[in-house]
Amino acid sequence: MDNFAKMFQLQMMLFLLMAVGVLFRKRNIISESGRKTLSNLTVNLILPCNIIESFLGEWNVSENLLRHCLIALGISFGIQVAALYLSMLFFAPVSRDKKNIFKYGLIVSNSSFIGIPVVGELYGNLGVLYTSFFQIPIRIMMWTAGLSLFTNVDKKESFQKLIKHPCIIAIVIGVFLMIASVPLPSFLGNTIAGLSKCTTPLSMITVGAMFANSKWSDFLDPSILYYCLIRLIVFPAIVFGAVRLLGIDLVLGNVAVLLSAMPMAATTAILADKYNYNGETASRSIFVSTLLSIVTLPVICLML
Repeated sequence: MDNFAKMFQLQMMLFLLMAVGVLFRKRNIISESGRKTLSNLTVNLILPCNIIESFLGEWNVSENLLRHCLIALGISFGIQVAALYLSMLFFAPVSRDKKNIFKYGLIVSNSSFIGIPVVGELYGNLGVLYTSFFQIPIRIMMWTAGLSLFTNVDKKESFQKLIKHPCIIAIVIGVFLMIASVPLPSFLGNTIAGLSKCTTPLSMITVGAMFANSKWSDFLDPSILYYCLIRLIVFPAIVFGAVRLLGIDLVLGNVAVLLSAMPMAATTAILADKYNYNGETASRSIFVSTLLSIVTLPVICLML
């Protein structure tokens, strides 16, 4: 019950931060260009600092910790492959103009903007460390199979995007600092830690600003509600059963379940809009799944 209460309080805090984003966007305190700037700032600076900070500190780089990090990679790859094939099964009945939106939304969850803050609040730096390794297969799938749902993928371009992504670079830096036990100058470590603390408020305000133009009537689309059922309940239940059957370490398994229970990623709408593939449905799905996750995530936390 303690984790349930903690998750509920966290979700309420996230909701209020999102409400700030909605209000500021509606009042044009955050303009459309300002919203994009906040999004770029979060992805390119705040999240990477949060990842690097998770590798710092008094880590005992034991064989057990390294093994768990490698297991996190393996579990994440398994989840991504399962999501790829299950998306074909789950969304086969969905109309053609929405099918690829939902497929991408199952393959790529909002494990950065919402996942990192949630896991960090519940499991601290260890949870963020595991989440950082979970991000690697997600990024690979995002720029390969995920991108192919909206356009023809150039393999060379996808690889270049992957290795240049700030979060991937942050993971490489963080792993080096952790294994080599390289101490950072106090001013640099404090700067990274300070920026890392901005992750939750800035990312949630940015997400809220994205949803400012959504309407309550968006809830009425049955296909979007069906997607939310799969994304927020069915898929994490499958992952929960798998990690328990495999006897995965409790914290690592719980992180896997929580990350699989995150709402649709904001990149879904960005890619759909860029390649003219029903960006309106993507935006509505992000809004609805994020709002419903305020209820589903605390329940899943109680189940864990």
